[in-house]
Amino acid sequence: MMYVVAYLTTVIVFFAIDFIWLGTVAKGFYQDQIGSLLLDEFRVGVAVAFYVMYVAGIVIFAVVPAVKLGSLGHALLYGALFGLFCYATYDFTNLATLKGYTVTVAVVDTIWGTFLTGLSALAGTWLTIKITG
Repeated sequence: MMYVVAYLTTVIVFFAIDFIWLGTVAKGFYQDQIGSLLLDEFRVGVAVAFYVMYVAGIVIFAVVPAVKLGSLGHALLYGALFGLFCYATYDFTNLATLKGYTVTVAVVDTIWGTFLTGLSALAGTWLTIKITG
């Protein structure tokens, strides 16, 4: 039961915050920086696959260990580190392989991923502890 609660709470938090970021705050930023690289049509299935797998990683590497320890600090630290490693891998690979991918996007996106993942792990842990007692 704890794993289900951890996953559901974390995915809701992660998706909600990322939706706000991508849909409003950063929409113009990405268009201005790397608009020529963006698809005309968003690939929903690929995005869903990312969210399903990525949140599983947050839960496995940050939320569940933090719930077992009863430590919100652990959730924040390991969530942020997971986000840093994953987003930096994506962004640095893009910098190394794509024409037109900017350093600015790589830095902003890596910082965003670190913050978002740490916050999602923290919230997922807190909610899981509250719900499962």
